[in-house]
Amino acid sequence: MSLAPAATSAPTSELSSAEFRRALGQFATGVTVVTACDADGQPVGLTVSSFNSVSLQPPLVLWSLNRSSQAMPVFSGIARYAIHVLGAHQLALAERFAGPREQRWVGLAHGWSAAGVPLLEGCLARFECRHRSAHEEGDHVILVAQVERCHSADGLQPLLYHRGRLLARAEL
Repeated sequence: MSLAPAATSAPTSELSSAEFRRALGQFATGVTVVTACDADGQPVGLTVSSFNSVSLQPPLVLWSLNRSSQAMPVFSGIARYAIHVLGAHQLALAERFAGPREQRWVGLAHGWSAAGVPLLEGCLARFECRHRSAHEEGDHVILVAQVERCHSADGLQPLLYHRGRLLARAEL
């Protein structure tokens, strides 16, 4: 298989960010919360809809984070984190981790992985990961992780992100 060489500069385009965002919004994605601990050992987390599988052997996943995100300093310097795939019943959890940072963990029951990463319960799936690589592209950083452990639950409906809204399956 041959891949075309990477473009060295963006082509001139009349494409507006609003037009691009609107078109991307037509693609429904799952919703995740990524959790870790900062340098002081405090739990951190954020809601992320840009998550994908990369490889089965080795087991790799990716997610992306805006370079201007307040979470970038934390996630650019840690070795382990967990990615939680949310169910429709976890809409409030997705909103919590998309809201003010200081409110995300207040009164929230959670567990801990053997590696010291905060874990959320009741998710469709959870991936306990070791950071593998980061790739700066445009205004985001693509983070690739090797999955060390995973868990999945059956019988739950997914929480989706579509047209800028969080949706439970029943709303589609």
